[in-house]
Amino acid sequence: MTTNHSRLFIGGQWTDPTGNERIDVYSASTEELIGSVPHANSTDVDNAVAAARRAFEDPTGWSRWTPDRRADVLDRFADEYDKRAEAICYAIARQNGMPITVARQLEAPYPPALLRYYANLARTQPTEEIRPGIFVSNTLVRREPVGVVAAIVPWNVPQTLTMTKLAPALAAGCTIVIKPSPETVLDAYLLAEAAAAAGLPDGVMSIVPGGRELGAYLVSHPGVDKVAFTGSTAGGKAVAQACAALLRPVTLELGGKSAAIILDDAELNLAAIGQSLFTATLANNGQVCFLGTRVLAPRARYKEVVDCFAALIEGAPVGDAVDDKTLFGPMASATQRDRVASYIDIGIRDGARVVTGGSGRPEGQDRGWFVKPTLFADVDNTTVISREEIFGPVLSVIAYDGDEDAVKIANDSDYGLGGSVWSADDSRALAVASAVQSGTVGINGYIPDPGAPFGGIKASGIGREFGPEGLANYQQAKSIYRFS
Repeated sequence: MTTNHSRLFIGGQWTDPTGNERIDVYSASTEELIGSVPHANSTDVDNAVAAARRAFEDPTGWSRWTPDRRADVLDRFADEYDKRAEAICYAIARQNGMPITVARQLEAPYPPALLRYYANLARTQPTEEIRPGIFVSNTLVRREPVGVVAAIVPWNVPQTLTMTKLAPALAAGCTIVIKPSPETVLDAYLLAEAAAAAGLPDGVMSIVPGGRELGAYLVSHPGVDKVAFTGSTAGGKAVAQACAALLRPVTLELGGKSAAIILDDAELNLAAIGQSLFTATLANNGQVCFLGTRVLAPRARYKEVVDCFAALIEGAPVGDAVDDKTLFGPMASATQRDRVASYIDIGIRDGARVVTGGSGRPEGQDRGWFVKPTLFADVDNTTVISREEIFGPVLSVIAYDGDEDAVKIANDSDYGLGGSVWSADDSRALAVASAVQSGTVGINGYIPDPGAPFGGIKASGIGREFGPEGLANYQQAKSIYRFS
């Protein structure tokens, strides 16, 4: 079954594209054509930004609504998303290879939860406060919406990563233009349908599907006030340079090479921790930026840790992403498949020991963009597969001697996004987690929580999403000094 669209969602209306170029969408599992949508061009972006500007500056429009009124729309948006959640999960699984069971855990609950969370925050967080003055009587501090937002979204977890930008931006009173990745555009149309059904006013949200050149045009558009980007570190640097030249605020959520630190007292019974361990290191076919792809194992239990992860990988079925039994689906594209396969070959070339997996296709998968889920042992933290983000189902097990050495190895990375510590002693785990240089760390598990800030340090990004900090990204403070 193919899904074809002929129009774009611009300024809250379904409009004809101004060009003829299209994006063909293929199944990651079968390589078959499953859909097609218009490829937006610069004129479409101009129209979307202009609509967003009109809506933002409307004296009776979205940015001037009370927070309560905006929150009501966000709650309806969440309800409409819930109605389409299964269709969205299915569309995502077909496009990027995310196992449907994983999509139901990520792409079904997170987006409506974020809409409801920021709706509640809009209702309860004051938009102004009076502060006693030092040289003036007092100051009225207002939190005002930053303006028109450009959101650049990747293909790996497309709806959740869209909503980390969309929900707080809308709650703050901003208008937004979203550019989804060309690999995942069919789900974006379902999001647009949900927004329209919820009664989001005209101009407040637009979606412009396209590639990197279109994203660069949107990021540098003179009508944009703020950029929110999730993607690779290389892409983030290009966005940062463009925003720096324009003195434009930007939030960057970028790559990672996180460490999963297994302390010497950790529980390694897969019946007890297997699901948590899998989620923290291998979820979504390894195509998640925060995963602990460097597994740090105490030397005294090294073989046990290797055997544990080998059993974890070998016990996870590989198959079509829409099959409920699948835990490892294909890579999102042929390009991504080739990239991951090249890193597996590099690991072998550099002398790492293949415990399971390796080069070539998984058995029984003669079509689709599959690689073998691979575990490397006897890996040094200086090797390529330990330093660079692979973004696939590839783990490297690195030995350490003592907690301080584990922290030293974990911190010896250009990245600092996620990570986890596994231990039977919560106090000890907390001490290790506190010493890890990373924006987020989990203890005996890992999953970002919408109520707490998420983001990275070093090459993993700038700024925070989720929590009140996520709302603050889309607000600017204004001080009104009062002398009497």
